[in-house]
Amino acid sequence: MVFPTLFISVGDFQLKRLIVPLLQIIMFGMGTTMGLKDFEGVVKAPRSVFIGLICQFSIMPVVGYSLAVLFDFPAEIAAGVILVGCSPSGLASNVMSFIAKANVALSLTITAVATLLAPFLTPLLMKGLAGTFVAVDVVGMMLDIMNMIILPIGLGLLVNYLFRKDIDWIKRYMPLVSMAGITLIICIITAAGRESLLTIGLALILCTIIHNLLGYTLGYNMARLFRLSEQDCRTVALEVGLQNAGLASGLALQMGKIATVGLAPALFGPIMNITGSLLASFWGKNREAILPETDQEVL
Repeated sequence: MVFPTLFISVGDFQLKRLIVPLLQIIMFGMGTTMGLKDFEGVVKAPRSVFIGLICQFSIMPVVGYSLAVLFDFPAEIAAGVILVGCSPSGLASNVMSFIAKANVALSLTITAVATLLAPFLTPLLMKGLAGTFVAVDVVGMMLDIMNMIILPIGLGLLVNYLFRKDIDWIKRYMPLVSMAGITLIICIITAAGRESLLTIGLALILCTIIHNLLGYTLGYNMARLFRLSEQDCRTVALEVGLQNAGLASGLALQMGKIATVGLAPALFGPIMNITGSLLASFWGKNREAILPETDQEVL
C-alpha cells in the first residue's frame, strides 16, 4: 500500500506473472504430504464427507453472492467476493482442525475431494452466480484450475509415492515456502489494486470478515442439523470458513482482473488465518465438549 511500485514490476518483468508459478509450488508441496489415506474417509465416513462437501460448495458461494449484492460493490469487486466463496478449502483448514481437536482425517478427506471437484464446480458456480457481473469462461477456468491445482498436486502425489523416504526435507521446508509465497502473492495483488482498496477498502474488509464468520457459523450449524458429532461439526465449520484464497487469486489473474477480482481473495487469506487461529485455539482448549461423559469423568 505504501510502496506499490516495488511489487508491481522489476525492470520490464511484471511481478504478477509470479502468482501462478508460486501457487503451483505451494500445491506441489501439498501433494507431497498427501496419499491414498487422505481419501479413506470417503469409505469410512461417507455421510460426513458428503455433508461437508455439500456445505462447502453451497454455503460460501451463496453467502458470497448475497454479500456482494448487499454491499453493492462494483461488478468486478463483487465477482471477487463470489470467487472466494466458490473456491474449495485449502491446507489451512487441515492445520486448524488439528489445533481445534477436530476430526483431522475428515478434514483431509474433504479438502482432497473438494480440490478434485473444484475444476468442475468452481467454474459452474461462478458462471451461475457471477456471470451477471463479469464474463466467465467455464472451460477456460476449468483448464486454469487443472493447471494451477490438479497437475502440481498430482505431481506431488507421484513424488511422494516414488520417493517417500527421500523427501522429508521437502515436507520440512514447504510450510515456510508456502507462507512466503502467499505473502508475496498478497503483496502483489494489494499493490495492483491499491487505488480500488483506497476507495472501497473498509467496506470490502467488513464484507470479507462477515463472509468468513458466516462460513464458520453456518457450516457448524448445518453439521449439527445433520446430527454429526461435535468433532465433525468443528471440522465442517473450518472446512467451510477457510477457503483456498490462493487459487482464487490465481484465477483472478487468469481472468486478467487481478487488481479488482483479486482483491477479495487477497484480503480473505490473512483474515481467515487470524479468525481461524482464534477459533481453533478456543476449541482446542475446550476439548471436554467432544469427549463422552465417561472420558470427562476420568479427566
